[in-house]
Amino acid sequence: MKKGIHPDYNPTVFVDVSTGKQFVTNSTIAAKGHQTETVDGVECIKVFRDITMDSHPVYTGEKRFVDTAGRVEKFQNKFRRRR
Repeated sequence: MKKGIHPDYNPTVFVDVSTGKQFVTNSTIAAKGHQTETVDGVECIKVFRDITMDSHPVYTGEKRFVDTAGRVEKFQNKFRRRR
């Protein structure tokens, strides 16, 4: 691999805001604008997600409606038929 052209690979903790569950992995997400948290003695970038596999209906088998920031209404207003 060429040096200096690849993004940094950082320890990252993803947080599901629906369930509060966290999982630690590595990612190329930059720390700029994100909180950090120490997990098992390692400084990790903390990233919040609305839906992860812990809360997604396909994985949980539940039928749950999650609408953050009124996206459904925005879509319906945009494509509403005008008479």
